[in-house]
Amino acid sequence: MLPGDEIIRRYTQIYRDGLLDDIIPFWLKNSIDDQYGGYLICLNRDGSLIDTDKGVWQTGRFIWMLASLYNDVEKKDEWLQAALNGADFLMKYGFDTDGRMFFQLSREGLPVRKRRYVFSEAFAAIAFAALYRATSDEKYMLKAKECFDIYYRYTTVPGLISPKFTADRQMKSLGVPMIGIVTAQEMRKNLNDSSYNSYIDDWINEIKSDFIKPEWEAVMENVGQDGSIIDHFDGRILNPGHAIEAAWFILAEAGYRGGDKGLVQTASSMIDWMWKRGWDNEYGGILYFVDLKGLPVQEYWHDMKFWWPHNETIIATLMAYEATGEKRYFDWFEMIHDYSFKNFSDNEYGEWFGYLHRDGRLSVPVKGNIWKGPFHVPRMYLKVWQTLERIVSKN
Repeated sequence: MLPGDEIIRRYTQIYRDGLLDDIIPFWLKNSIDDQYGGYLICLNRDGSLIDTDKGVWQTGRFIWMLASLYNDVEKKDEWLQAALNGADFLMKYGFDTDGRMFFQLSREGLPVRKRRYVFSEAFAAIAFAALYRATSDEKYMLKAKECFDIYYRYTTVPGLISPKFTADRQMKSLGVPMIGIVTAQEMRKNLNDSSYNSYIDDWINEIKSDFIKPEWEAVMENVGQDGSIIDHFDGRILNPGHAIEAAWFILAEAGYRGGDKGLVQTASSMIDWMWKRGWDNEYGGILYFVDLKGLPVQEYWHDMKFWWPHNETIIATLMAYEATGEKRYFDWFEMIHDYSFKNFSDNEYGEWFGYLHRDGRLSVPVKGNIWKGPFHVPRMYLKVWQTLERIVSKN
């Protein structure tokens, strides 16, 4: 029996009210740095400050989140001003002299760490693009394009990024094309520019040709430069949450293209395979890492439950139900929803915990750090709310 409108509306209220009355207020209350600008993200369970360093990823992501709320939900000046606060800080302190971005800054904006990768630039691109749509200020459009161009150039031109492995075992990771897809989607939407379709096509095709392995019913996290499976720890590792996140990016593209059946099939298979590999049948929830061949995994946190794979799986299963009408996806949505809200959601102080042991016990009570901030959780609430409203409108 398919879920009726009453069930859909109940979930809609959970995600809408949770976003607007819990998640966003938690971060607006506790993270805005009125003294130096930007956001203080490293927060304890109750929102108190643990560390004053600022992550560039989280800064760009929160700008995007706030600007997206302003663009798509309500023209609230509080959201826009908070986004502009972050953007001013990022424009002033986030960029090195070579045009690349830092990864970690001090509270005052001094550079602390710069990584080889260009994900800071991707998150800055979507931040500035969303702000351009909110403000019509062309400086944000130009900065968004600049950051996107850096991301594209550094991830496609060989030799610009120092390789992680030697030439004897070069690998590439799923993160590059999947982040590329969603970044280009946000650029297209917020700049109203269909030229980004070609980038999206290329990155989807790379995932299909190199990372999706139907013969193994798996989506690889790392492959050789030619898409080959490398039979070592790093080559066999699977990250179910990452692959499922990539799947909903592809589902979003299918929806944009009028329900493209080929893209729906690709994404549905990715979810099917990685749910089967990632769902913990003993304790519930999504395991962080598993091995392609079922062998022991090298990373010691492999069986922990992190917040973000659950956020992404909630989005993906609901979007798969929307795209296919297959009830099993709604059943999976309810399974992952129930597990997540029982174990991650903090009913006392708000927001979500980030890190659980395999059996669901809390590992650490932080609400924010350099890796966890106001992105995966609020994006999930927003995307699920929007998807549920689309489902109701079609019934």
